[in-house]
Amino acid sequence: MSDPREHQLIDAVYEAAVVPSLWPSVLAKFADICSAKDAVLCTVRGDEMRFINSSPAFEQLWLDFLSLYPGASNERTKRLMALQHPGFATDADVFTMQEMAQDPIYRDFFIPRGYGFGVATAIEVPSGDTIIVHAERDYASGPVGRDLVAQVDRTRSHFARAGILAARLDMERARTIAHALEMIGLPAAVLGWRGRALAANSLLVNLMPDVAQDRPSRLALANPSADRLFLQAFAALGKEPHDAAVRSIPIAAERDNPPFIAHLVPVTGAGHDVLSQAHAILVVTPVVPGEVPTASVIQGLFDLTPAEAKLAALIAAGSRPRDAALALGIGEETVRTTLKRVFAKTGLERQADLVGLLQGASLGGRGLRTQP
Repeated sequence: MSDPREHQLIDAVYEAAVVPSLWPSVLAKFADICSAKDAVLCTVRGDEMRFINSSPAFEQLWLDFLSLYPGASNERTKRLMALQHPGFATDADVFTMQEMAQDPIYRDFFIPRGYGFGVATAIEVPSGDTIIVHAERDYASGPVGRDLVAQVDRTRSHFARAGILAARLDMERARTIAHALEMIGLPAAVLGWRGRALAANSLLVNLMPDVAQDRPSRLALANPSADRLFLQAFAALGKEPHDAAVRSIPIAAERDNPPFIAHLVPVTGAGHDVLSQAHAILVVTPVVPGEVPTASVIQGLFDLTPAEAKLAALIAAGSRPRDAALALGIGEETVRTTLKRVFAKTGLERQADLVGLLQGASLGGRGLRTQP
């Protein structure tokens, strides 16, 4: 290893595994070794892709690229991953020059922006993710040569070990957060991108399997209706800007268990610097007796429309459908139709369940959970 930049890069890679905010400078060092303009590190989970770039300008370019070619669905990424090569590869390893001239990724996107030749590797890590390290050169510089590929191959194992280390540190951070929520009396779990529990505190474990179930594929709610809503809410997280809101799912009382509310809190923005593998935090709270919440609170909890929330608040306060119709100035048939929508959104089936839930829709804490 004669290039001192390699030593500096390898040291920086391990630092970034512990301090994720250092990755842009690491990628800038990697791009420099590759005689490239910029570099990107991607984490691929199924069809989803998350990334860190070496510069703000390249980050914007990457956002533009993913808006046209979402996730890992583009031909360049698919061919790199399919190659399963235990080293770095160039565009020439997965495309012919004729294909590059015709493929819209190159022809319409990278080449007009001055890019087009790169060197990259795909590294599978034990978490099931694939890490891609990619440097993008100026198109005028021509293809990456084999000597340079051999040089960056010496750094690949360090990127791989850093990925494994970062994943393990992430698990420890997840456990720390779950434990912190336990200290304030909240049963909770940190969920990964596919819904599996990365960590669950003992308060949530106490609710298994009657309320929550830690299945091999994902964490689930035992109540089928609640679990359907939970799946829908989890799938919607992050799809649109408004889906960054907390989602709340009611769980009807069963056997000796009181009713619960499951709150799904997305991990977004700076939260990913702390928990890079986490997608959401699940907090399950028992319903305890209290005043009936206002319509605005009910609307916020269960994503109801204003009309649905007003009706739900009246029903929870003891109004019969006929009385609610008079109070709202609507017909009884409209009340029945609106109630059906409320039941669909809350996962409940009976008016009595809705009353029982909303008459105690305040958050429970320590000592209010079911016992193991």
